[in-house]
Amino acid sequence: MLGRGVGAQIATAGPHGLFSRDVREIVASADLAVLNLECCVSGRGHPWHSPGKQFHFRAPPQAIDALADLGVDCVTLANNHALDFGYTALADTLSHLSAAGISVTGAGADPDRARAPAILEAGGLRVAVLGVTDHPADFAAAPGRPGVSYANLHAGIPCWLTDQLRALATRADIVLVMPHWGPNMTTRPMPYIRSAARALTEAGATLVAGHSAHVFHGVAGRVLYDLGDFIDDYATDPALRNDLGLLFLITIDEHAPRLAEAVPLKLRYARTELASGADRDWIRSRFTSACAALGTAVSDHQGRLIAELGSER
Repeated sequence: MLGRGVGAQIATAGPHGLFSRDVREIVASADLAVLNLECCVSGRGHPWHSPGKQFHFRAPPQAIDALADLGVDCVTLANNHALDFGYTALADTLSHLSAAGISVTGAGADPDRARAPAILEAGGLRVAVLGVTDHPADFAAAPGRPGVSYANLHAGIPCWLTDQLRALATRADIVLVMPHWGPNMTTRPMPYIRSAARALTEAGATLVAGHSAHVFHGVAGRVLYDLGDFIDDYATDPALRNDLGLLFLITIDEHAPRLAEAVPLKLRYARTELASGADRDWIRSRFTSACAALGTAVSDHQGRLIAELGSER
């Protein structure tokens, strides 16, 4: 989330100081860097008005330089903030990302373009990235109307999504699905999310990496249930500790995910660094217990938390 306080920091100090040097080096070590961009990037537009909508996140155009500096290859915009400042701001976001050479999935000028995957090459493999969100319904792209790739996952996986995954599985070596699912500030995946994850992998997803809760969840099988946050200006919940996060590095062998290496992070106000000391110990305990609840064991190796990926028990 590069808007609000983070955006003010970018406007004041520039876009290059949001992430510590060691965080940037870890991201740079990956063949492909993908994230959920939970804001629009624009200097235009007006706040979206809908019942219950409290927060509107808009980053200044130079925020794109923060993503480029970090080495981001692809973002999903399928979330509940991509249209926070309306259709004009969404169009600006897409234009800024394209100009920076950052691929996009999850939003577009119509349903076909919103649902289209980003196709990338990484590590000698063809990778399809697909973004989808289960909220809010009024952000959904429709014929003649821009918006996000929306699916009511509470009701199951829609046919268009399963058909698309089956087709992508024949065209790409890796199919990464990034769903924005579930409510904020939860500590474990809801039953409908676990059902949706199974359906996505059965339909052809190589890996599912979810987000929305603002705190990380456990991993199981080929599913990272919630990545948690990476940078923001949010108030800290003293119990859930949404100021502590994880950066996930995924090892894929022979077209199958094998390991998830979770790097502990400390999220300060508009600044992300590696976690240490008591913060790191808290993250290790929390992630280990969250994974154990899903039947996955976690080991600690040289500061990284390692979970084997495979068939969910």
